[in-house]
Amino acid sequence: MRVLLVDDEVLALDRLRTLLADMEDIEVVGEANDGDAALALMRETLPDVVILDVQMPGRNGLRTAGAIDIDPAPEVIFITAHEHYAPDAFDLEAADYILKPVRFERLQQAMNRAKRRRWLRDEAARAQSLSEQIESGKGAARPSSEAEIWVPGRHGQVRVPVETIDWIEAARDYVLLHTPLRSHMLRTTMSALEEKLEGSQLMRVHRSAFVRPSKVSEVRWANRTATLVLQDGVTVQVGPSYVSAVEAALGIG
Repeated sequence: MRVLLVDDEVLALDRLRTLLADMEDIEVVGEANDGDAALALMRETLPDVVILDVQMPGRNGLRTAGAIDIDPAPEVIFITAHEHYAPDAFDLEAADYILKPVRFERLQQAMNRAKRRRWLRDEAARAQSLSEQIESGKGAARPSSEAEIWVPGRHGQVRVPVETIDWIEAARDYVLLHTPLRSHMLRTTMSALEEKLEGSQLMRVHRSAFVRPSKVSEVRWANRTATLVLQDGVTVQVGPSYVSAVEAALGIG
Protein backbone atom coordinates (compact mmCIF):
# COMPACT_ATOMS: atom_id res chain seq x y z
CA MET A 1 0.00 0.00 0.00
CA ARG A 2 1.11 3.53 -0.82
CA VAL A 3 1.17 5.68 2.32
CA LEU A 4 1.41 9.45 2.85
CA LEU A 5 2.58 10.70 6.27
CA VAL A 6 1.35 14.05 7.60
CA ASP A 7 2.60 15.53 10.90
CA ASP A 8 4.13 18.86 11.88
CA GLU A 9 6.59 17.13 14.24
CA VAL A 10 9.77 15.74 12.67
CA LEU A 11 10.24 13.14 15.42
CA ALA A 12 6.69 11.89 14.90
CA LEU A 13 7.33 11.45 11.17
CA ASP A 14 10.57 9.62 11.92
CA ARG A 15 8.79 7.22 14.27
CA LEU A 16 6.03 6.47 11.78
CA ARG A 17 8.55 5.87 9.02
CA THR A 18 10.51 3.49 11.26
CA LEU A 19 7.43 1.52 12.30
CA LEU A 20 6.14 1.21 8.74
CA ALA A 21 9.53 -0.02 7.53
CA ASP A 22 8.94 -3.22 9.54
CA MET A 23 5.63 -3.94 7.77
CA GLU A 24 5.29 -5.80 4.49
CA ASP A 25 3.98 -4.26 1.27
CA ILE A 26 4.15 -0.68 2.57
CA GLU A 27 5.62 2.17 0.52
CA VAL A 28 5.87 5.68 1.96
CA VAL A 29 5.26 7.92 -1.06
CA GLY A 30 5.58 11.28 0.65
CA GLU A 31 5.62 13.37 3.83
CA ALA A 32 3.97 16.68 4.65
CA ASN A 33 4.05 19.05 7.64
CA ASP A 34 0.69 20.78 7.19
CA GLY A 35 -2.73 20.27 5.67
CA ASP A 36 -2.30 22.31 2.51
CA ALA A 37 0.95 20.54 1.61
CA ALA A 38 -0.72 17.22 2.35
CA LEU A 39 -3.62 17.90 -0.02
CA ALA A 40 -1.20 18.89 -2.79
CA LEU A 41 0.84 15.71 -2.25
CA MET A 42 -2.30 13.56 -2.31
CA ARG A 43 -3.16 14.88 -5.78
CA GLU A 44 0.40 14.18 -6.91
CA THR A 45 1.02 10.75 -5.35
CA LEU A 46 -2.53 9.27 -5.10
CA PRO A 47 -1.85 7.34 -1.88
CA ASP A 48 -3.93 4.40 -0.67
CA VAL A 49 -3.63 5.52 2.96
CA VAL A 50 -2.96 8.86 4.67
CA ILE A 51 -1.68 8.82 8.25
CA LEU A 52 -2.75 12.22 9.50
CA ASP A 53 -1.97 14.13 12.68
CA VAL A 54 -5.02 15.97 14.04
CA GLN A 55 -3.34 19.01 15.58
CA MET A 56 -1.30 21.00 13.06
CA PRO A 57 -0.84 24.73 12.40
CA GLY A 58 -3.16 26.20 9.78
CA ARG A 59 -5.48 23.56 8.34
CA ASN A 60 -5.71 20.84 10.98
CA GLY A 61 -6.08 17.13 10.32
CA LEU A 62 -9.88 17.06 10.52
CA ARG A 63 -10.26 19.93 8.04
CA THR A 64 -7.65 18.33 5.80
CA ALA A 65 -9.51 15.02 5.73
CA GLY A 66 -12.75 16.83 4.96
CA ALA A 67 -11.12 18.58 1.99
CA ILE A 68 -9.73 15.48 0.26
CA ASP A 69 -10.84 15.72 -3.37
CA ILE A 70 -9.09 12.86 -5.16
CA ASP A 71 -10.94 9.79 -6.45
CA PRO A 72 -10.63 7.19 -5.16
CA ALA A 73 -10.14 8.87 -1.80
CA PRO A 74 -7.45 7.35 0.44
CA GLU A 75 -8.22 5.68 3.73
CA VAL A 76 -7.41 8.02 6.63
CA ILE A 77 -5.78 7.02 9.91
CA PHE A 78 -5.75 9.85 12.46
CA ILE A 79 -3.00 10.11 15.06
CA THR A 80 -3.14 12.46 18.03
CA ALA A 81 -2.32 12.85 21.70
CA HIS A 82 -5.86 14.06 22.47
CA GLU A 83 -8.74 11.57 22.60
CA HIS A 84 -11.51 14.21 22.60
CA TYR A 85 -11.18 14.58 18.81
CA ALA A 86 -12.30 10.96 18.29
CA PRO A 87 -16.04 11.56 17.64
CA ASP A 88 -15.27 14.06 14.86
CA ALA A 89 -12.60 11.76 13.42
CA PHE A 90 -14.88 8.75 13.27
CA ASP A 91 -17.71 10.88 11.85
CA LEU A 92 -15.40 11.48 8.87
CA GLU A 93 -15.36 7.68 8.34
CA ALA A 94 -11.71 7.38 9.31
CA ALA A 95 -10.26 3.88 9.16
CA ASP A 96 -8.81 4.33 12.63
CA TYR A 97 -7.79 6.77 15.35
CA ILE A 98 -4.56 6.11 17.26
CA LEU A 99 -3.40 7.83 20.42
CA LYS A 100 0.25 8.83 20.77
CA PRO A 101 2.73 7.40 21.50
CA VAL A 102 2.09 5.08 18.56
CA ARG A 103 2.75 1.38 19.19
CA PHE A 104 3.79 -0.98 16.39
CA GLU A 105 0.94 -3.47 17.00
CA ARG A 106 -1.65 -0.70 17.07
CA LEU A 107 -0.36 0.87 13.86
CA GLN A 108 -0.25 -2.52 12.17
CA GLN A 109 -3.85 -3.15 13.13
CA ALA A 110 -4.85 0.22 11.67
CA MET A 111 -2.99 -0.51 8.42
CA ASN A 112 -4.63 -3.93 8.13
CA ARG A 113 -8.02 -2.33 8.66
CA ALA A 114 -7.32 0.34 6.02
CA LYS A 115 -6.25 -2.35 3.56
CA ARG A 116 -9.40 -4.36 4.28
CA ARG A 117 -11.65 -1.29 3.89
CA ARG A 118 -10.03 -0.38 0.58
CA TRP A 119 -10.49 -3.89 -0.75
CA LEU A 120 -14.12 -3.90 0.33
CA ARG A 121 -14.69 -0.57 -1.37
CA ASP A 122 -13.16 -1.86 -4.60
CA GLU A 123 -15.53 -4.82 -4.41
CA ALA A 124 -18.56 -2.69 -3.54
CA ALA A 125 -20.36 -3.01 -6.87
CA ARG A 126 -20.41 -6.80 -6.81
CA ALA A 127 -21.11 -6.89 -3.08
CA GLN A 128 -24.12 -4.59 -3.50
CA SER A 129 -25.65 -6.93 -6.04
CA LEU A 130 -25.16 -9.91 -3.74
CA SER A 131 -26.56 -7.99 -0.76
CA GLU A 132 -29.72 -7.11 -2.66
CA GLN A 133 -30.23 -10.77 -3.59
CA ILE A 134 -29.83 -11.85 0.02
CA GLU A 135 -32.18 -9.19 1.37
CA SER A 136 -34.88 -10.02 -1.16
CA GLY A 137 -34.53 -13.80 -0.83
CA LYS A 138 -37.16 -15.83 0.98
CA GLY A 139 -36.26 -16.96 4.46
CA ALA A 140 -32.98 -15.10 4.49
CA ALA A 141 -31.37 -15.62 7.86
CA ARG A 142 -30.90 -12.55 10.00
CA PRO A 143 -27.61 -12.17 11.85
CA SER A 144 -27.72 -12.94 15.52
CA SER A 145 -27.64 -10.03 17.90
CA GLU A 146 -25.78 -9.70 21.18
CA ALA A 147 -27.22 -6.23 21.89
CA GLU A 148 -25.54 -2.96 21.05
CA ILE A 149 -23.48 -0.12 22.43
CA TRP A 150 -24.30 3.48 21.56
CA VAL A 151 -21.29 5.76 21.05
CA PRO A 152 -21.11 9.51 20.42
CA GLY A 153 -20.79 10.88 16.90
CA ARG A 154 -20.67 14.41 15.56
CA HIS A 155 -24.42 14.59 15.00
CA GLY A 156 -25.68 12.34 17.79
CA GLN A 157 -25.32 8.69 18.75
CA VAL A 158 -24.02 5.82 16.62
CA ARG A 159 -25.17 2.22 17.15
CA VAL A 160 -22.40 -0.40 17.38
CA PRO A 161 -23.69 -4.02 17.49
CA VAL A 162 -21.67 -5.97 20.06
CA GLU A 163 -21.41 -8.87 17.62
CA THR A 164 -19.24 -6.70 15.34
CA ILE A 165 -16.63 -5.91 18.03
CA ASP A 166 -13.39 -7.94 17.86
CA TRP A 167 -11.70 -6.50 20.94
CA ILE A 168 -11.79 -3.57 23.33
CA GLU A 169 -8.98 -1.65 25.02
CA ALA A 170 -8.90 0.98 27.74
CA ALA A 171 -7.59 4.40 26.65
CA ARG A 172 -7.24 6.68 29.67
CA ASP A 173 -10.79 7.79 30.58
CA TYR A 174 -12.24 6.12 27.49
CA VAL A 175 -12.49 2.70 25.87
CA LEU A 176 -11.86 1.91 22.21
CA LEU A 177 -14.24 -0.56 20.55
CA HIS A 178 -12.44 -2.21 17.62
CA THR A 179 -14.47 -3.68 14.75
CA PRO A 180 -13.01 -5.07 11.50
CA LEU A 181 -13.64 -1.82 9.63
CA ARG A 182 -13.35 0.97 12.18
CA SER A 183 -12.92 1.83 15.86
CA HIS A 184 -15.26 3.74 18.17
CA MET A 185 -14.48 5.68 21.32
CA LEU A 186 -16.72 5.75 24.38
CA ARG A 187 -16.29 7.45 27.73
CA THR A 188 -16.95 4.71 30.31
CA THR A 189 -15.17 2.39 32.72
CA MET A 190 -14.11 -1.19 32.07
CA SER A 191 -16.22 -2.33 35.03
CA ALA A 192 -19.36 -0.73 33.62
CA LEU A 193 -18.57 -2.21 30.24
CA GLU A 194 -18.12 -5.67 31.75
CA GLU A 195 -21.68 -5.50 33.08
CA LYS A 196 -22.94 -4.36 29.68
CA LEU A 197 -21.16 -7.24 27.92
CA GLU A 198 -22.35 -9.96 30.28
CA GLY A 199 -23.73 -12.83 28.19
CA SER A 200 -21.89 -11.75 25.02
CA GLN A 201 -19.02 -13.58 23.32
CA LEU A 202 -16.54 -10.92 24.39
CA MET A 203 -14.54 -11.88 27.47
CA ARG A 204 -12.32 -9.85 29.73
CA VAL A 205 -8.69 -10.95 29.43
CA HIS A 206 -7.00 -8.08 31.27
CA ARG A 207 -8.09 -5.18 33.45
CA SER A 208 -7.61 -3.07 30.31
CA ALA A 209 -8.91 -5.38 27.56
CA PHE A 210 -11.74 -7.57 26.26
CA VAL A 211 -11.30 -10.02 23.37
CA ARG A 212 -13.60 -12.17 21.23
CA PRO A 213 -12.04 -15.68 21.56
CA SER A 214 -12.97 -16.63 17.99
CA LYS A 215 -10.65 -13.86 16.75
CA VAL A 216 -7.58 -15.30 18.52
CA SER A 217 -5.16 -16.99 16.11
CA GLU A 218 -2.23 -17.64 18.47
CA VAL A 219 -1.26 -17.65 22.14
CA ARG A 220 2.34 -16.73 23.02
CA TRP A 221 4.03 -17.42 26.33
CA ALA A 222 7.02 -15.57 27.80
CA ASN A 223 8.05 -15.72 31.46
CA ARG A 224 4.64 -17.17 32.38
CA THR A 225 2.91 -14.23 30.72
CA ALA A 226 0.37 -14.99 27.99
CA THR A 227 -0.20 -12.77 24.96
CA LEU A 228 -3.06 -13.25 22.50
CA VAL A 229 -2.41 -12.65 18.80
CA LEU A 230 -5.58 -11.73 16.93
CA GLN A 231 -6.32 -12.48 13.28
CA ASP A 232 -5.44 -8.94 12.21
CA GLY A 233 -2.03 -9.14 13.92
CA VAL A 234 -2.73 -7.05 17.00
CA THR A 235 -1.46 -8.45 20.32
CA VAL A 236 -3.32 -8.29 23.63
CA GLN A 237 -1.72 -9.22 26.95
CA VAL A 238 -3.59 -11.55 29.31
CA GLY A 239 -3.69 -10.52 32.97
CA PRO A 240 -2.44 -13.17 35.45
CA SER A 241 -5.86 -13.54 37.08
CA TYR A 242 -7.55 -14.13 33.71
CA VAL A 243 -5.26 -16.86 32.34
CA SER A 244 -7.32 -19.85 33.46
CA ALA A 245 -10.56 -18.41 32.07
CA VAL A 246 -8.89 -17.58 28.76
CA GLU A 247 -7.41 -21.07 28.43
CA ALA A 248 -10.85 -22.56 29.11
CA ALA A 249 -12.53 -20.31 26.55
CA LEU A 250 -9.93 -21.22 23.92
CA GLY A 251 -10.02 -24.94 24.77
CA ILE A 252 -6.36 -25.06 25.76
CA GLY A 253 -5.59 -28.02 28.01
